[in-house]
Amino acid sequence: MIYIQDQLAVRLTLPKRWLLAGLCVAYGASAVAATATGVMSVSATVASTCVVGTSTLGFGSVSSAAIQAGNVDATGTVTVNCTTGSSYTIALATGGGLGATLASRKMTSGANLLNYSIYTSAARSTVWGDGTLASATMAGTGSGTSQSVVAYGRIFSGQTVPAGAYTDTVTVTVAY
Repeated sequence: MIYIQDQLAVRLTLPKRWLLAGLCVAYGASAVAATATGVMSVSATVASTCVVGTSTLGFGSVSSAAIQAGNVDATGTVTVNCTTGSSYTIALATGGGLGATLASRKMTSGANLLNYSIYTSAARSTVWGDGTLASATMAGTGSGTSQSVVAYGRIFSGQTVPAGAYTDTVTVTVAY
């Protein structure tokens, strides 16, 4: 046997020896190596969220005579940004004026009151509130971008009020 190995070694040139050595290593390594596979679970939960913003519902500068003569109308905006596909409703509270209701909110200037309300449409026929006492909420579905909803305000005619800076704060609640 030694003679045959020596004879084989003599017949192989140097490049053939390298090739033979490489084949032995490659086939020897694959015969020893093994593989195993598994499954990795991947998951994510996207939480439903909403962010709300508002603009001022500003009636501007009006005279007492103008208020006595007719309604004074203005608009503001409620902006909602909810997760895509999330249903939401927007409710408005009564405000902070003494004796305020959804139908007759109260702006104050010291002890003086100026009655107004906020509606869901330009027709100003449905009070925007919390869904009670004939008021309505505004509903929508999130798009993942800001969506604006117009708030239609009205100071009621026939009021006699002294000059002053009248203000109120209405809480906006988005349920989703």
